[in-house]
Parts: sequence; C-alpha cells; structure tokens
Amino acid sequence: MLTERLNEQDVIAAIQNPAAQVGDRSSSIRINRLTATPAGPKVFVKIETNHGITGWGEIDQLEPQVAAALARSLFELLDGENPTRIEHLWQKLFRAHRNVRGGPFMVHTIAGIDMALWDIAGKLWNTPVYRLLGGPARDRIRVYPSATATKPGAGPGEWSANPGDIQRFVTYIQGERNRVGADGMVIFDAHCALPPPFLIQLAAALNPTDVNFIEEVAVPGNIEVFKRLKAAIRIPLATGERDRTIWEFIPYLQERCLDIIQPDCAHTGGITQMKKIATLAEAYHVPIAPHCVTTELGVSASLHASAAVPFFVIHEYYPQITPQGLIRKNWTVDKEGYASLPQGPGLGVEIDEKVLAELAKRPHRPEWPTRGRLRDGSIADY
Repeated sequence: MLTERLNEQDVIAAIQNPAAQVGDRSSSIRINRLTATPAGPKVFVKIETNHGITGWGEIDQLEPQVAAALARSLFELLDGENPTRIEHLWQKLFRAHRNVRGGPFMVHTIAGIDMALWDIAGKLWNTPVYRLLGGPARDRIRVYPSATATKPGAGPGEWSANPGDIQRFVTYIQGERNRVGADGMVIFDAHCALPPPFLIQLAAALNPTDVNFIEEVAVPGNIEVFKRLKAAIRIPLATGERDRTIWEFIPYLQERCLDIIQPDCAHTGGITQMKKIATLAEAYHVPIAPHCVTTELGVSASLHASAAVPFFVIHEYYPQITPQGLIRKNWTVDKEGYASLPQGPGLGVEIDEKVLAELAKRPHRPEWPTRGRLRDGSIADY
C-alpha cells in the first residue's frame, strides 16, 4: 500500500514538474498553418500551431502581393515542423532553392517568418524573446527621431555638386545640429542618392562633429566605392539597410570601411540573422544602429534583438507607420528618446485581426515609380 502511494506521488510530481511540462510541449508542438495578409505596403505573417500558440511577423519593403504568395509557398517547408527549431528552419528556408537563395524577396520573406517563430518560442516558454537571446545587455534602447536625435536626409543628387547644392545641405544639417544641441545626435542620411564625388564634396564642407555619422553612403555592390569614401571622409560612415545576411556584411568589416553597420531585422533575415550580424561586427569593434521602417510589430522584433546586443548606438522608429488600432504593444518611448524593453512573452505584441482584415481591403499603390529622377529626367539611385 505504501509502495503504491509512493508511486502515485512520483507520478503526480512528474506531471507537475515544470521542466517536464516544458519539455513535452517543446517536443510535441508543430506548425499547422500559415496566413500571409498584405495590408498596404506590408505583409503580416501569422503562424499557428497544434498547441494553439500563434506567432506574428512582418514582411517589409517588397511588392506585398508577391511577398505574400512567396510566404504561402514556403509553408510547404514549415508544415508539421517544430517551430522552436528556429535555426534549423531558417537554414531550411534559405537553402531550399539554390537559384533563389539570398536576394530581397527570399530573405525579407524569411525575416517575417523568423519573427513569428521567435514569437511562438517566447510564448511557449512564457518569456520575452530577448531572454532567449541571452538576456538584455541594456536597460533601455535609444531611438530616433526624438527630441535629442534627428536624421536629415537627401534625395537624388547630381554626380558632383555646385556651391549652392553644398550650402543648402550644410545649412540644413547645421540647423538640425543646433536644434538638438551639442549633446544630441544628428545622422545624415545620404540614402545612396548622393554619388561619391558629391558626398566627398559635402563631407569636406562639414565639420567632423556636425553629424554623428553618415548613413547609406553608397549603393551596395562594390566594396571599392566604400573604401574610396572611407579614405576621403573624416565623418564616421554607416550602411546596411540594403544588405542581407552575414555574408553581405563581411566585406565591410574585413575592409574596415564602415564605422557603424545598420542591419534591418525585416531585411536581413529576421532576429536570427540580426543577432549573428551584430556578433560578427562586435569582433571588429563595430556597433549596430538598426534601420527600421516597419510597423510596431517589426520594430518590436528588432528591439528584442537590439536589447541583447553589446555594441549598439541607436535604433530607428517611426510610430506613424503603424496603422491606428492595428497593434497593441507594451513598450513606450520616454522624453529622452529611449524605448523601454518589451515586456510579456514572445515579441510582446498583439494584432487586432479585425483591423488587419479591413486594412487588407484597401487598395495599395507602390511608391517606387515616383522615385529617383535627376533634373534632366534620367534615372538616379535612391
């Protein structure tokens, strides 16, 4: 009788053991559905599981109908898989098609899926994603634009500048410096739109401390251009929003031609790749200043990754990008321009699916046909 009671107590203890419960749920959870909803310029990815845990991610800066179709197609590689095998699934998606590997459509789409997988993992283990990444390396995250940080930018520019062009930019940038003061941050966004000769002329006309760094100094693709700019310009240089995965960031670091890198969580393959890129850059003592033009869903994913990174400068965030009523988040930005760490399990974000359904019904016109023209009508980078 005593033996039976002891056995019964052992069984009850095993059932109530939190570690045993987590292990069982972690091993038995499976992906069973993916929904990709285009809404405006974004695509919202919802991944569901057999345990009722749902994850959300965002696909950004692609033609949304094409990106949504690609996400739905990739579900074939995810159906029935354990969503907590995030690295395995990332590799499975990335290497699935040897001729589509890399590139914006595949990597941006994988980024949205990756965010959703991390969201599921955090919810499964009832913890914020940054806890799964090693815990926070900081107590709050500086963001821009804010009262203390600003980013003046450039549109398409001619191959070389005349004095009037230069003076307009100098006046613009120094005005922003005066606005935030000597203790504020000014980032000049060249937007890959000012060709190298123009940018060299402009940088020579500025004081080295007028701006903290110049963003998007050249179109990615030829590392020699970045080396030329680094040799000619005294102001710190940054780039990265149009680069994808660790492999595209390696040349910048090896050639020592950037002082700051700007990976975008939604462009470079999600949280999984962003953390790897930051670690790679850390070895070269290069910090990250993440680019981010997503809704607060993608911003939250990027903040989780940024929270767990040692070498960090500042994070981009535009609240006006998020449609009214679509997203509920549990982090805020204080008057000094710092975001609090996201709280709650997973990404800490809730999506109002009724609002999303209404947004999806609205027609969307892409902005790219109106960009990138010079005075003579020729096509320019932007």
